[in-house]
Parts: sequence; structure tokens; C-alpha cells
Amino acid sequence: MTATGADEALVTKFAVVLPQLDERQRRLLLGAEAISLGRGGITAVAIAAGVSRPMVTRGVAEVRTGASADGRIRRPGGGRKSLTETDPRLLAALEALVDPVTRGDPMSPLRWTTKSTRHLADALTSDGHPVSHVRVGELLHSLGYSLQSNAKAVEGKQHPDRDGQFRHINATAKRYLKSGDPVISVDTKKKELVGESPGYKNNGRDWQPQGEPVRVGVHDFPDPTIGKAVPYGIYDLSANTGWVTVGSDGDTAAFAVATLRRWWTQVGQPTYPNAKRLLITADAGGSNGYRVRLWKTELAQLATDIGLAITVCHYPPGTSKWNKIEHRLFSAITSNWRGRPLTSHEVVVDLIGATTSRTGLTVHAEADTNSYPRGVKISDAQMAAIASQLKTDKFHGEWNYTVNPATTPRAVTAK
Repeated sequence: MTATGADEALVTKFAVVLPQLDERQRRLLLGAEAISLGRGGITAVAIAAGVSRPMVTRGVAEVRTGASADGRIRRPGGGRKSLTETDPRLLAALEALVDPVTRGDPMSPLRWTTKSTRHLADALTSDGHPVSHVRVGELLHSLGYSLQSNAKAVEGKQHPDRDGQFRHINATAKRYLKSGDPVISVDTKKKELVGESPGYKNNGRDWQPQGEPVRVGVHDFPDPTIGKAVPYGIYDLSANTGWVTVGSDGDTAAFAVATLRRWWTQVGQPTYPNAKRLLITADAGGSNGYRVRLWKTELAQLATDIGLAITVCHYPPGTSKWNKIEHRLFSAITSNWRGRPLTSHEVVVDLIGATTSRTGLTVHAEADTNSYPRGVKISDAQMAAIASQLKTDKFHGEWNYTVNPATTPRAVTAK
């Protein structure tokens, strides 16, 4: 049909008005125009508006019957059916692929594959449930699923006196702080790879010019000529200060106590001139573990040298994350050097020493180039020699004990 002058006017009119209307309003307008044109109006309006004749016909019927809108644009049941209606078994099939209970089923095609939406869509389609990866994502959200990483929340088998030890540590620390005696938290931070430029990748991101990231080595193979950085830290709870000695040899009890000695000589004694005792909170394992004989013999010598009774409270096994030093000192250090290659021990020391926090934390860091051999054995005779200095607590004496200064000088046995 050739458009007349009147048809051209309709084309212009519909081009302006129709995009502003919803589906039902468009039908009503088209129907009213077709009625006003009379015979042949339905065809003329359909051509001018670029729609089908049935749509205009429905509009004419709605105008003539005067049907109320009742808030609907389409009649009940109108529109494309959802996939869950046309394929009632789709949701069950999807849940079978992702549900934690059934995902290990040997018959599941995704038992050993990545559960991305594309993989899920492919698996469902091959199983007779055609669906797009976009729709799979929408269905997963409707089922209450979301992308999540693993959460380190399960501590494993817990000691029955776990909470009791926490209360004991807390009560002991309060007594020491109230009396003005120092309370420190100690631990070894994760050993760090150190290498000459370009260095190793350090996790985290730092501000750099766009498109110009710091380039580091592809592989993280340790440099045999440069030892790993071994940071042993001390966090003073009262002063909110940190001390970190960066070693390059073994993470041993001798190294740990040498760090304590440095801290006390340079910081502890000047800060607490009237102190008569020192409280240390430490992990259950590592170089300062409660089963490490070298740790106790070195502490006995330190207590004698500085003239202080040293009380040690260990956190129960598997609870090291509760040690104050982890989230008050080490987390700040990690945040401070994120994204920066650790190209030398000097760089490690400088970055640790520059660490601060909004709570006023300050950190002193220095290098220790001394050698601390691994595998040093402490004999029963050596343990017997310090027995008079060791006093175990009534509550879990293996975790809670005090090392007193020796009343008489003792001979230092060769190790």
C-alpha cells in the first residue's frame, strides 16, 4: 500500500508518540486511529506504525469494549514464559551441580571442573536443559548462591581449656599492666624472599603511573646467595610500639631471645625503669614454642642477665591468630609494604621501620647478621640446671610458667 499524505502524517505522529507509551497504551492509540480512519484503517495504521495488523486489531477491540486497565499491560498469562516454567526440572538440575552435598557425586559432570556459569550452562545444555550462562547466574542468585572465597574460620580440633587459657592470659596481662610492668606479644612474621633487582612479587597493590606496574621476576625461586628475611617481632601492648629484628639465618629460639635481649636493652629498660617482671604472650609452636627446650634455657639466661622474672603465657595450639602481634603489628607491616619488591634486607628493614598506623603505632627495625644454627639439642642435664629457675603455673603449667633469675651464677654448658 502506497502511503498517502495522511499516512505520512501518521508515520511522523507515531514515530514521536509511540516510544513514550507502554504496550497497552500503544494498542489503544493505534486502535483509536484505525477506528477514526474507517474502512482500511487497520491496515493503514499497521503500515504507518510498523506493527502487525493483529496488534492494531486488538487495540480496536480494547477501545470498543472499554476494558479497564486494572494495572496490567498484558492480559494474565501474556508474555514469554520463564525457563523455570517451560523446563520445571531446570532448577533441580542446577542445584545438583552446585549443591555442596551432591557436588561430589561421581556422576556429576562438574566434579573436577570449574563451576563457572559458562561451565554450568554447558553441562545443563548437554543434559537437555538449554540455558545461557547469563540466565544460570540469575538462577543461582535466586537460589541464594553468590561467588565466595574460602573463609578461614574453622580452627580444627580445639583444646577443652582453650577459652580458659584465653581468660588466664587476659587476667594475667591486666595484672601486669595495672602494676606498670611490661606486657609484650612476640612471634616470627612469615619469612620473605629477598632478591636483587627486579626482585620478587610482593602481594598487594600500590599506586603507580597508569600502565606502568613495577616489573618483577616471573619465578619465585629463592636466591641461594641471599638468605630469606626472617622478621622476629615484639609488640608492646601498653606503649603501642613494635620492635622487629630482621635476621638472615635460622628462625631459632636463640634468635628469638636475642631479639628480646636487644629490645629490653634499647627500649624496654628505659621505658620501664622500675619493672620487676616481664610478661610475654607467645604462640604454642615455632621458635618460641612451649615444648622448645632451647627457648626456655635461653630465657633462663636472659632473666639472670637482666634481673627480671619473665612470665610466659602461650596461646593454645591452633589459635595463633589471636596473638596481639598478628593484627596490631604484622598486619600494619604487610599493609605498608604491599606491592613493593623486597630487593634486599636493608629494604625490608626500612619498610618495617617506616610502618605506622592510625592508632599511633611506631616500629623500630634493625638487621641481625649473626648466625643462629638450627638443630641445637638441649640435654636433660641442661634442663636440670635451670629447673630451680622454672616455676610452672597451677593452670596448665606447660603453657604458663615463670623463669626467674638464677640466685647463683651457673656454668654455661657448651651446646
